[in-house]
Amino acid sequence: MSSLREVAKQANVAVSTVSAALNGTRPVAAATRARIELAAADLGYRPNLLARGLVSKRTGILALLYPAPNRGFGLTEMQFATSAAEAASEAGYHLLLSPDKSDPVAELRHLTGVGLIEGVLLMEVRLDDERVDHLVAAGTPFSMIGRTRQPAGISYADIDFAATARDAVDHIVGLGHRTLAFLNHSPDAYAALYGPTVRCAEEFAVAAGDRGVEYLGDLHADSVEQGRAAFEWLATNRPDVTAVAVMNDHAAVGVLGAVADRGWRVPEDLTLLLVLSSVEVARMFHPRLTTLEPPSAELGRLGARMLIDQLQPDAGEGKTPRQQLVPCRLVVGESSGPPRRGAETGVPE
Repeated sequence: MSSLREVAKQANVAVSTVSAALNGTRPVAAATRARIELAAADLGYRPNLLARGLVSKRTGILALLYPAPNRGFGLTEMQFATSAAEAASEAGYHLLLSPDKSDPVAELRHLTGVGLIEGVLLMEVRLDDERVDHLVAAGTPFSMIGRTRQPAGISYADIDFAATARDAVDHIVGLGHRTLAFLNHSPDAYAALYGPTVRCAEEFAVAAGDRGVEYLGDLHADSVEQGRAAFEWLATNRPDVTAVAVMNDHAAVGVLGAVADRGWRVPEDLTLLLVLSSVEVARMFHPRLTTLEPPSAELGRLGARMLIDQLQPDAGEGKTPRQQLVPCRLVVGESSGPPRRGAETGVPE
């Protein structure tokens, strides 16, 4: 790799002038800057970001704190990260993915303490999130994909869970259903106050109540086995339920398996919805499932842009934070249908 000194020699200027031109630490004449940039390109010179950061306090690196969920990274999750990375790249920044979840505050202290990053984009946000408290206290620029219980003064982009729940309930009501079971994430996720888990539960209950739909919300499934067990419980104890919404893709696999074992079919005997899953995931099922697709790409880009805006010279301390909610998109698949005949008894006719 070429050095700063070699660029200076080819451009016939001092090393300090090359540094100023490439790092933006002081004005350099346009003609001189052009000659330096041409020499750097010819030699394949790439500046050392850390060394440049020591001088300018700008490294061009952002951190995406995305603790790996227990369910693992899937297509839906990665859409958030890739879209955020694309938005950062378009603005001249690099996005560093940090999936650590064992001690997220310690990870933050390390990243901010060594001067490696300029700002932080938070994901998997909890209603009460210690990472937010740390960043606010440290004065580190950050934004969130998701939001805390009281996000006043913080920029965030999140799903509009109220609108999403209304769309889902309106969909099944339009088909004639009067009962809905909701299979949420695990009790551990709820106890940890993970934002989507808590807000989905609350908003689905409200939407169902507003439309006179009987709602069963105290069910949890984050695996194939749990999905199967949840459906078996419903079939035994509440055979009148004709529509089920599932938060976890693996749980949906279990539900479909249990439905087939009983000799039932989707959607003839049960309407099945995915919640917060991409169309690509829904297409992997047979039948292709109806899904409430999260605006992953839009939220990823919004969160990154909100952070980058804070890093601009004209940002100012008194600037109003940007806060935006975006609903999921209802994509009707082959798993939606009217309630089965004989639903009152639980026995398909």
